[in-house]
Amino acid sequence: MQYISTRGQAAKLGFEEVLLAGLASDGGLYVPEQLPHFSAEQIASWRGLSYDQLAFNILQPFVAGAISDDEFKTMLQETYAGFRHQAVAPLVQLGANEWVLELFHGPTLAFKDFALQLLGRLLDHVLAKRGERLVIMGATSGDTGSAAIEGCRHCANVDIFILHPYQRVSEVQRRQMTTVLADNVYNIALEGNFDDCQQMVKDSFANQAFLQGARLGAVNSINWARIMAQIVYYFAAGLALGAPARPVSFSVPTGNFGDIFAGYLAKQMGLPVAQLVVATNHNDILHRAISGNDMSRQGLVHTLSPSMDIMVSSNFERLLFDVYGRDGAAIADLMNRFRSESVQLEPSRWQQVRELFDSYRVDDVQTVATIASVHAENGYLLDPHTAIGVQAARACWKDASIPMVTLATAHPVKFPDAIVQAQLQAPTLPEHMQDLHQREERYQVLANDLAKVQGYMADCLAKA
Repeated sequence: MQYISTRGQAAKLGFEEVLLAGLASDGGLYVPEQLPHFSAEQIASWRGLSYDQLAFNILQPFVAGAISDDEFKTMLQETYAGFRHQAVAPLVQLGANEWVLELFHGPTLAFKDFALQLLGRLLDHVLAKRGERLVIMGATSGDTGSAAIEGCRHCANVDIFILHPYQRVSEVQRRQMTTVLADNVYNIALEGNFDDCQQMVKDSFANQAFLQGARLGAVNSINWARIMAQIVYYFAAGLALGAPARPVSFSVPTGNFGDIFAGYLAKQMGLPVAQLVVATNHNDILHRAISGNDMSRQGLVHTLSPSMDIMVSSNFERLLFDVYGRDGAAIADLMNRFRSESVQLEPSRWQQVRELFDSYRVDDVQTVATIASVHAENGYLLDPHTAIGVQAARACWKDASIPMVTLATAHPVKFPDAIVQAQLQAPTLPEHMQDLHQREERYQVLANDLAKVQGYMADCLAKA
């Protein structure tokens, strides 16, 4: 399997190099040169497999030639053995043909554990084989950071620096990151928003001289391995609800477009998907782009669903690469213009996007109302991101005979403010996190200044 950049200028790479590189040298994102495709008969034969067995069948083509089958099977078994539900990604029914897919049974109570628990194992395996060490730099709007730290804290060959927007993540989210006191873990609270954090990571990849010879890697969803791992639970949900004999629809709370892009890939790989609903909060650039061809940046607003407080959705570039016929030069031009001005897609390209996705915007008032109404209907407690997904699903659902699955991306305990505003009792932390608020924290507050952040990283690495 070879991988190419969405901007067309970087060299093709194999899986190992893509895993370690993260961002392509031309500023683009890596995607497979060709996707595997599974027949209906193949997909049907996977019914009854355990989650790790299903993951192996779907993901093996992406790592073939880089990791042996036996080694990869062991990594997958170890990854999903750490989840607290036997089904790993269980479905819960909300109503007639309406479901939530619970993706919060991993170590940090968020969907990102599915990819990042695997990513840490992949990185350590490849780095050990090559005799190399990697410096991870990542930005988080809340959940990626803790999942990345949890996935990499035991890595012998990785140092990890995570930037989060200062005072713009929930307390539980912050503490999940800052109470990990491992020697290879560094937390930076940046005086800015998530987009500032993300831009700082991209700028650091573009010029790595500050590392003085060390190599920079990524755990954000710019890393292909993150997207790859998330494809699996779409197949798992589809199989549980009758696929491939019947289609399934999905609604996905969406910030950086990585999770729903994995759903798009699942569809391209053979899963019969009727609808993919992009559910956004007040920071709705994706909804505006899909519904009205408006890719204009607006001021970022802090909401009750902070993991979606994003205005620059990096993975949208991967979709646009396909929509533009894999024309790297066209994508490079579009994304370069987007850095400084509002852009529109060519009308025919926009129509393709509209055919692939539905979208909906849910504000904080609607989010709280949905949490309250779903709890009143059946006693089920939604986190605010999942509530946005449920509301968008109900608004966009075209055929009630087709199961609609909302991805439950986080445990409600991570976002008590929204629960309390819905006039409900805040949930308690699960047993393995009961003492979270008593644990010692360690993090550094830094100005939104690239030189200061890079200087801090260089000092930490010099002392390590």
